[in-house]
Amino acid sequence: MKRKPIKIGIIGGGLMGREIASAFARWRALVDVAVEPQLVGVADLNPAALEWFDDGRTLLTPDYRQLLDRPEVEVLYVAVPHNLHEKLYCEALEAGKDLLAEKPFGIDLAAAERVAKTAASTKRFIRCSSEFPFWPGVQRAIQVVRAGRLGRILEVVSGFHHSSDLDPGKPANWKRQSAVCGEIGVLGDLGMHVCHVPLRLGWGPARLFAQLQKGYPERPDGKGGKAPCDTWDNALLHTWAPIAGQDTPMRLEMKRLAPGAINTWFFEVLGTDGGVRFSTAEPKSFWTFERTKEQSWKRTELGFEVPFKTITGGIFEVGFADVIQQMWAAFLLEREGALGDRFGCATPAEAVQSQRIFAAALESQKESRVVNVAGNG
Repeated sequence: MKRKPIKIGIIGGGLMGREIASAFARWRALVDVAVEPQLVGVADLNPAALEWFDDGRTLLTPDYRQLLDRPEVEVLYVAVPHNLHEKLYCEALEAGKDLLAEKPFGIDLAAAERVAKTAASTKRFIRCSSEFPFWPGVQRAIQVVRAGRLGRILEVVSGFHHSSDLDPGKPANWKRQSAVCGEIGVLGDLGMHVCHVPLRLGWGPARLFAQLQKGYPERPDGKGGKAPCDTWDNALLHTWAPIAGQDTPMRLEMKRLAPGAINTWFFEVLGTDGGVRFSTAEPKSFWTFERTKEQSWKRTELGFEVPFKTITGGIFEVGFADVIQQMWAAFLLEREGALGDRFGCATPAEAVQSQRIFAAALESQKESRVVNVAGNG
């Protein structure tokens, strides 16, 4: 297959930057995608981070503006601390670049709204990173919901748990500092993953009650001392979403202190006629419930059932590297107007909507009451 090349630059050569470059390197595994990303430049202030990308062809620079100034760079992927999101995203858009931006869109709601406004005024194509909806189990759940097979929706749960902050000896980093990560803390870190599917299904919360929890107040600073940690680490959002004219309970969970969870995304919908359930803790297992005389759940074992087909045989298993590649395929094909009816990346409107949910959660926590979510419902 002859594929259209898309020249891409990365700003931020950390963990996710390396994952993205790795997804590009194995792009030929995709068999039905008529575009091909070509990494042409990486910017990072850390020379050691840049060294990982050194292949003798890719531009490596400590100055991200060099990528903005290069006309051949068509698309940028940006993964930097949250307090830099608004500045770099807007600069990229104003430089005429399309953008796959890391979550969240800015450090708070106001920043997200300014990013979305800049995207609209520059008419650039921009989406927000959210890999987990591209797991086969999530795709199957979305299909069942959209087919209307669950009857009246009674309850929705969407969540993301991991246990990275359980160890008090883990050194503090920027995600534990509100000045850099934002007051929203774990909401900004994990929330887009949790909100993406419900928002795409049209289930925007109208009101919510938040229970936010902080972890250790200080951690080692890596220099023999201690550093204060002031971000929210766990969040339970008890929301009500209007679904088919009914006020429906929906729980959104985001936790960095979740004993027993390494990195677990999960989604469950219960209705009067059936239910669906999926968790990355059991990545091949998709659970369905159908209303019959007996109350029972059926487990279906999924193979390599991805929206963008690959050379990988259907009997094999999907992993995180695969869903990152699927997300990028969705991004690039939607940019080309060729996504069709397949699931797409989080839109600017969804990114802003998620920030409205986070802002309402902060208000609810502060005032210990149910609050309305602006623009939703």
